Amino acid sequence: MNQIVLNQASANQFSSIELLKIINQVRNQFGESQIRLNDFHPRVFDELEGEHYETFVVNNQNNTVTVAAFLNHDQCILVAMRESKGVRRKVLEILKQQQAQIPQTYAEALQLAANQARQLELAAPKVEYYDKIVERSTLLNASQVAQKIKISAVKLNKLLDIFDVYHKGVKRARLFQQWFIDKGFGEVKQTELGFSQPMFTTKGEAWVIEKLTSEGLV
Repeated sequence: MNQIVLNQASANQFSSIELLKIINQVRNQFGESQIRLNDFHPRVFDELEGEHYETFVVNNQNNTVTVAAFLNHDQCILVAMRESKGVRRKVLEILKQQQAQIPQTYAEALQLAANQARQLELAAPKVEYYDKIVERSTLLNASQVAQKIKISAVKLNKLLDIFDVYHKGVKRARLFQQWFIDKGFGEVKQTELGFSQPMFTTKGEAWVIEKLTSEGLV
């Protein structure tokens, strides 16, 4: 069996996409069904609620997008803890082995960097990474989300109206529907002037990007 190696974003960070490959490989060994990419990441974001991590957007070959994350070793363990007992033990064993492979000297770090550069070069035709890295703790207004996908806030809000994101009963301000808040996609904050302002969580930003892209609207 080929050993899957985690693609490290830094000395102590791993791509959630590579983590999923390991989990699915182990699930296959235990006769369990594999997890789809776009089903896996909502679980990751839910498990790591309140944690700090960076996300990135991947353009898939089937014209969809995936919002993935760079996770540290402890966060990978938290995600793996959701698996069944046998799968969990094996995944944790692999994670432990990967942790031990982190370079301890400058020369080892240079070699790792060279290997990763080669891996990215080979992967370039398959996956395109966009510079849309955000912090988990950040709240974003509509203008900031719109800027990420290069449209105006006015257009974004009109599109979100179509998808029932905003409450239609409020005429003078935009407020999120309760389902959007319950899913952790947004919060309503008070401005310094006392007005209510809808703010998107990073999870909500990811949902907006995926939704509009999958609908062919951006």
